[in-house]
Amino acid sequence: MSYPRIFDILHHQLANYPLEDTFARREDGKNWRKYSTQEIIDLSDALSTGLMDLGLKKDDKIAFIFTTNRPEWHILDMATLQLGIVNVPIYPNITTDEYRYILKHAEVKYLFVSNKTIYNKVAPILSDLEQLKGVYTFDHIDGVEHWSSLLSKTIKDREIEAIKATIQPAELATIIYTSGTTGEPKGVMLSHENIMSNVLDAAQMVPVQSSNRAYSFLPLCHVFERILNYTYMHQGASVYFADGLEKIAIQLPDVRPQYFAVVPRILEKIFEGIERKAKKLSPFKRKLFQWSVKIAVDTPIYGKITLLQKFRLWVADIFVFKKWRTALGGNTEAIICGSAPLSPYLCRAFTNAGIPVLEGYGLTETSPVLTVNPLSKGKIHDGTVGVTLPSVQLEMAQDGEILVKGPNVMMGYYKDKVATQESFTPDGWLKTGDIGHFTFDQYLVITDRKKELLKTSGGKYVAPAPIENRLKESPFIEQVAVVGDGMKFVGVLIVPNFGALKEWCSQNSVIFTSNQAVIEEKAVEKLYFNIVQDINTNFSKVEQIKKVALLEKEWTVESGELTATMKIRRKVINQKYKEIINKFYK
Repeated sequence: MSYPRIFDILHHQLANYPLEDTFARREDGKNWRKYSTQEIIDLSDALSTGLMDLGLKKDDKIAFIFTTNRPEWHILDMATLQLGIVNVPIYPNITTDEYRYILKHAEVKYLFVSNKTIYNKVAPILSDLEQLKGVYTFDHIDGVEHWSSLLSKTIKDREIEAIKATIQPAELATIIYTSGTTGEPKGVMLSHENIMSNVLDAAQMVPVQSSNRAYSFLPLCHVFERILNYTYMHQGASVYFADGLEKIAIQLPDVRPQYFAVVPRILEKIFEGIERKAKKLSPFKRKLFQWSVKIAVDTPIYGKITLLQKFRLWVADIFVFKKWRTALGGNTEAIICGSAPLSPYLCRAFTNAGIPVLEGYGLTETSPVLTVNPLSKGKIHDGTVGVTLPSVQLEMAQDGEILVKGPNVMMGYYKDKVATQESFTPDGWLKTGDIGHFTFDQYLVITDRKKELLKTSGGKYVAPAPIENRLKESPFIEQVAVVGDGMKFVGVLIVPNFGALKEWCSQNSVIFTSNQAVIEEKAVEKLYFNIVQDINTNFSKVEQIKKVALLEKEWTVESGELTATMKIRRKVINQKYKEIINKFYK
């Protein structure tokens, strides 16, 4: 590696492409406050001095919880890492019990929170945390220490440099707690080398340039967005932080980024927004929009296309796709997508519209990226998660489980030797828990989670994910879970997209009074039954859905059906809707 430790990134940037806007954020809600490379280094050193003055030393743990991304996240990150202090970033949307568990388990000595909302969530448990010595906040809150009080005016340069010199690439840098789809969250231990190997690999696959801007809104506590931020920094690209998910549509035309990352649901919502606007167009323009989308979806993005296909895309681009790109800022080189399966439909629609979508795959335990689709014309392969990163090794177990080796593979789970041992094969391969295979051209296809395969009472295995992904292509479906483990056939629970359903009702003389009332309407039940019947033709008899139930409430992290990374908790859903599911089989 050119430099092996995370905190060396800033000095690499300063030496090669110093920026006036390494980071930027609208701190007053109007104007962009820009932080130069040098300023970030100075603030990190000043905070490191303050942390030393608190008595913190190498291997101590501090945690931070932010509601939105901001420059202070990286300042705190670098300030701790260069002292050998292990940082523990935590999701802002988990429960109070989960906060208590993580803060106790990690033996956190100091906690940093972004604002009053988070402070109010953790305040009730502070007295339970005997090892916690103090809390600091980044927004001003009465009665709580502000982080600026730690910024020393006399920086201990020599002491900082002396500590940095002792930190080895293989040493622990951060503990990231997994979402906990089953049981308590596990603390994934990642070293500097784990993370930096992934950064340098990612830089080879996504050609970010020093003149580029990146837009950051996925949580930095998630290793996916964190690695991308490090990659932008390594390549000398500026990172602009969103005020929140609700501001993305407003800020994209202002920031005009070349790169940003999404999870599939965000891309789905962007497309739904485009479709809503199209419905308000004149009949001719609406037909032109529908024709353009069909051309984009029907035209292959992998390999070569015909002259006729090129011509049709050119026409669609003139009248429709240019407007899509303008809405996203007009400069988009690529959207990087991960964390959950992406519909091939959306991948083709955006990519053929001149907005390449690079789907990838990885785990927190692998720092995280294992594969990604390359940004090259004709090389994006929809329906796959791309090709293997240069320093990563993948192979398939006999049952199809994906196994991993490489410098990005975690050190283990914090204080859990049993779970660590169970996660590896006897010869040292990490077991991902995912089932997959390579296409003939070495692109990886994920078919399902090993632990989520359903087994019918007839002994046949059913993979829920492919069925769910096809169903989610419908604009009328918000969330979906296939059920039926141990039963004679599979059924499905559907949370409708009530916005789209309301429009449908107004066009089909169905009265919409409430979510609960509308899902009991016979016409609505028939609509969803027909959607399911249409996708059933794509699957074998044992995979075809026989029963459908519509639900009135969306699944959320707070209500327990989703993890912090928006994955469904199947055990919770099966238990919560046990009565509904049981009716399928009576």
